[in-house]
Amino acid sequence: MTATPNATLLSILEHYQPARLLCVSQSRVPAIEAYCAAHPATQLVTSDQAPLQAEVANQRYDLAIIADQLEHLPQRTGIELLAGLRNLSASRLAVLVDLVQAADWQENDFFALALQRRASFTDTDDNRTLSLYTYDLADYKQVPDWLNSKYWANPEMFDKYWW
Repeated sequence: MTATPNATLLSILEHYQPARLLCVSQSRVPAIEAYCAAHPATQLVTSDQAPLQAEVANQRYDLAIIADQLEHLPQRTGIELLAGLRNLSASRLAVLVDLVQAADWQENDFFALALQRRASFTDTDDNRTLSLYTYDLADYKQVPDWLNSKYWANPEMFDKYWW
């Protein structure tokens, strides 16, 4: 069985189990509907506008999902949306985008926003390719090797003298 965008989004939702969920989309997202039906305590906030309304943007969310949105926005507005959500509103993002329809976007634009490519989906019926990018504040950057006492100057003297 091949993975679908909805199945992958649903697995992300099940993994993180968000209590507060933001969906920014021009269309309905079946994975979110299925998750909210199975978890009625989840508080879902939806928007189809960018930039976000003040009452939506000024809240904190456990997870924000952006789908079928970047294809309809100028790239600058899309970058401001993703960066604003990442910096101020959500610790985790999932972005589902068709890079063919969102012609101004390149994969490096998502990498520059610290998002990682999670999956790619091809629909042969519609001849569409959707890409899923994710961001998680807890693991977006790996700890570098040099950040331990082995690489400090004079590690044998560490914690012996107080100067």
